[in-house]
Amino acid sequence: MKIEIVPVVEERKSKQELQSIKSTIVAPETEITNLEDIFARFLQMEVGDGAASADTIRNYLSQTKQYLNWCRDNLLSPIEAEQEDIKLYRQYLIESESGYANSTIATKLNIVRIFYKAAQTHGLISNNPAAKVKAPKDRKDPAARITFMEAEELKFLLDYLQSQLDKAKIDKVRLSLLRDRALIGIMSLEGCRTVEMHQLKVEDIVRQGIKTGLQVAAKRASRIVPLTENLTTQLDDYLQLRRKVLRRKIKPTDYVFVSLSNNNKGGQLSRRSIREICDRALIECNLKHTTGRTLTAHSLRHTAGTLALRTGSDLRQVQDLLGHADPRTTSIYAHVGDRWEHNPGAAVEEKLNAPS
Repeated sequence: MKIEIVPVVEERKSKQELQSIKSTIVAPETEITNLEDIFARFLQMEVGDGAASADTIRNYLSQTKQYLNWCRDNLLSPIEAEQEDIKLYRQYLIESESGYANSTIATKLNIVRIFYKAAQTHGLISNNPAAKVKAPKDRKDPAARITFMEAEELKFLLDYLQSQLDKAKIDKVRLSLLRDRALIGIMSLEGCRTVEMHQLKVEDIVRQGIKTGLQVAAKRASRIVPLTENLTTQLDDYLQLRRKVLRRKIKPTDYVFVSLSNNNKGGQLSRRSIREICDRALIECNLKHTTGRTLTAHSLRHTAGTLALRTGSDLRQVQDLLGHADPRTTSIYAHVGDRWEHNPGAAVEEKLNAPS
């Protein structure tokens, strides 16, 4: 009788296969974690020529996390993704219940493209699978996204803030109102972004003779925003009363706009708080929601650009004021004004109704 002996090596092989399977299961999570670390370092070194804000990096990482989670849910290794996989992700975004706008999808795909650029830089892949994947075309009129206040509405808003200040008797209340008046005034007249006001430090206040400006930075550009004499006075009044109320010396490295709440008094005013300050003022003036229009903190910037062009400022001057890299971006504000001010249909109607 012949006895068949099963080699021990087969048993070892089975154990090795099992370990391999376990490794395959665990690998994606480890791989994703490593990719996130690589991308975070890449963003710090490359985006904005190494000067990207913490908010920008945080946003890029958050958007990338969404893509990596999609890869995990679809049992796809991000490093092995091909162009067709990126197109499937694009379809997922288009069909998402979140109802992403085409411009938002374009942003998300661009960040995925940058993510794979980082992978290329580190020699993990040879080709960028997202390089030629285009976002769906945004068929909306760019000018339709511009929400702004008419000159009369802006005057009403600024006058309201001044009237509230005139009524205030307690320094603590006055300080809050002085801060809000200066903040909203700078955003609506000079077109500064929320993030620029969030990051603004005392050392960024530039004095040139009797003129005052703000050195602000957003995205890749830095510029000096000139302040009107009135805005300069409002800013100085706010800082002067701040020293008195908070009882602390203001250092050059301190933030200009600070929180006055008890749990973060004197700390940097968050972007959310800036938006809430703007929203509160707009709501109190019954300007936040009107038929066919909703105003936001960013609408103050749109207001500055639109009204500046309407009152005769040169396109190049407004481009410089707002910090637009491309003059075509600034020209959208001109288009907004021209659409209503020079409506060809109105001219035709006027001619038709003219006495013969």
